[in-house]
Amino acid sequence: MPEVAKECLVVFLGCAEYSRALDIQFGICESKKKGFEPDVLLLLEHPPTITLGRNGRWDNLLVSDEELQARGVSCYEVDRGGDITFHGPGQLVGYPLLKLEAGERDVHSFMWKLEESLIRLLDEFGIGSGRVEKLTGVWTRQGKIAAMGVHISRWTTRHGFALNVSINLSYYDLIIPCGIAGKNVTSMLELLSRRVDLEEVADRYIPHFGQVYTRKMTRISELELQERLLSHARKSAVV
Repeated sequence: MPEVAKECLVVFLGCAEYSRALDIQFGICESKKKGFEPDVLLLLEHPPTITLGRNGRWDNLLVSDEELQARGVSCYEVDRGGDITFHGPGQLVGYPLLKLEAGERDVHSFMWKLEESLIRLLDEFGIGSGRVEKLTGVWTRQGKIAAMGVHISRWTTRHGFALNVSINLSYYDLIIPCGIAGKNVTSMLELLSRRVDLEEVADRYIPHFGQVYTRKMTRISELELQERLLSHARKSAVV
């Protein structure tokens, strides 16, 4: 673990199409491979979207393409770990784009920390949660509340987690979530019996992420992020 906390830029994208968020992730990771120093945490929500990870099977999709189209749900195959999952309004999605340092290069440790950051956040809201042996994500007695799947290349991370804040849980009837039959899915809304603002949850998550990963968190706008990436690209081209 680095002795001095590395800077991590935090950008809240609001509601972003899955393809746009994916393009942003790829762009940041390419910049990091060319020496862009700060890590980045993207926080956002997606329109209704189903994604299938590299270990997944479309057999876990329970409805036809016509029904998905009727409900306005997009589908993507992606290179993250894990099986099938759902993203939609009312779900906080986090994409940590980190360059793991020498002492951090352990995939299991990275995933444990991602779970831990969410467990601490939920505890702040009075929601008891934890892990289930041999299963990823964050679980409560009422069911799974956060799913996760990542891709790590040259020790640079992509993809991340999806925390159910006030998402419409009926969308999960379209799939076998994470390919695990017989397991319930829940949300903060269901457990607290009150609606929690998604941006408030995002704000309160940031310090937990920083503490668990030993990062100095700096909030910036998407425009500021793009300007910093462009500046780095220009300097790299000159060199």
